Amino acid sequence: MVKSRALVIALVALVVLAACGDDDGSDASSATTAGGAAETSAAGAGTTAAAAASLAEVCPETIVVQSNWWPEPDHGLFYELIGAGGTVDANAATYSGPLLDTGVNLEIRAGGPAVGFQTASAQMYQDPDILLGMVGTDEAIVSAATQPTTAVLAWYAKNPQIFMWGDPALDFGSVADIGASGETVLAFDGSYLDVFEAQGLLNPEQIDTSYQGDPSRFLAADGKIVQQGFVTSEPYFYENELPEWNKPVEFLLLDEDYPVYQNAIVVRSDALEENSECLTALVPILQQSAIDYVNDPAATNAVLLDYVGQLTGGFVLTEGGVADAVQKQLDLGIVGNGTDGVFGSFDDARVQKLLDDLVPVLTASGTEVPEGLSTGDLVTNEFLDPSISL
Repeated sequence: MVKSRALVIALVALVVLAACGDDDGSDASSATTAGGAAETSAAGAGTTAAAAASLAEVCPETIVVQSNWWPEPDHGLFYELIGAGGTVDANAATYSGPLLDTGVNLEIRAGGPAVGFQTASAQMYQDPDILLGMVGTDEAIVSAATQPTTAVLAWYAKNPQIFMWGDPALDFGSVADIGASGETVLAFDGSYLDVFEAQGLLNPEQIDTSYQGDPSRFLAADGKIVQQGFVTSEPYFYENELPEWNKPVEFLLLDEDYPVYQNAIVVRSDALEENSECLTALVPILQQSAIDYVNDPAATNAVLLDYVGQLTGGFVLTEGGVADAVQKQLDLGIVGNGTDGVFGSFDDARVQKLLDDLVPVLTASGTEVPEGLSTGDLVTNEFLDPSISL
C-alpha cells in the first residue's frame, strides 16, 4: 500500500467487504424514480429562498458532484437539493434531478466501489464535467502536485475520525493517553498514524495495520483494543446492529490532533477562476442546504434509504443508522459554523497546522509536495455568504 494514499484507502476499506459482496456485473437495471419517500422536496424554506436567483446563466446545465463513497448522510447536503423524485441510475450509481428551482440539474455520483475505489480528486481530473468533489484536506495535500484541488465549503467543521474501544476499564482522553497505555491500535495504514508516530503520540510497536474493516478482532479481544472508525458509523453499528456486541463503546475524536476538514467540497484548482461566477451563486445554496438537512433530515434520509436499496454491491443503510449519523453530526459539532461564525468557513491556522504536521511525513515517505504549498492553495472562503450560519 502506498503510504501517501493510505488514508483514502482506509476510508474505502471500512466497509469494503460488505460493499463489494455482490458484484455480478449485471447491466439489467435501468433508470428509475426513487420512491418510498415524501413527494415534496426535502429542501427547507431557507434553501428555496437562497436559490431564488437562477443558476442557469452562470453554471453548467448539469452540475456534477463526485462524492467520495457510497450514498450516505455524509453527503446529505446534496441529496437535500434534489429531494424525493430524483432519478436513480443503478448501473452508474447516480442520483439526479432539478436543483431546486434554479434552472439547472444536479447529478450526484457515488464514489468508493462505484468508481473502483479511486479518489474524488482523481475522478475530477479524468472527467472535466465534474464541477464539485468531496475531498479531505489531507487528500488535497497528498494530491497537490498532480491533481490540485481548492476547497470552497467546509461541510464538516470537525474531523469525524475516531479511535474506539469497548472495555469500560479503558479510559482515554487523548491520543497521547492511548500511546502511554501501550494498548494495541488496530487500523488501516494511513498518514495520520505516521503523524501520530512523528509527534510521539503513538508508539510504532503498538500500531497494528492489519485491520480488514470487520469487527472480528474487536469481538475476539472483548473490546480491549483500540480500533479506528468514524463517529457517524461504527459506534451506532456496534451498539445497535452488531448482535455479537450490542453494548456501549467509547470513542475519542481525532480532530484535535489531526484537524483535517473531512468531506470538504472542492473544485479543480485550474477550474476555480473560470467557474467563479457559478460558485458565487452556488456555494451559498450549498451552505443553506447543509443547514436545512441537519435541522430536518427525515425526508432526505428517506431518499438515501430508498436509493441505496436500489443499488447493488451489498452496502446497506438503516433507518436508525442514518438518523443517528445526523444526530452525531450535530451533537458533536461535526457539522457546525467555522471559527468566524460562518457556516462552511475554513480556519487558515487549522489548515496550516495540518500542513506543518503532514508535509514532513509525506516528504519522508517519498511523496512529492509542491514547494511553498500554502493554505490559500488548498482552501478559500471567498464564495461563502457570511450571513449564513447554523
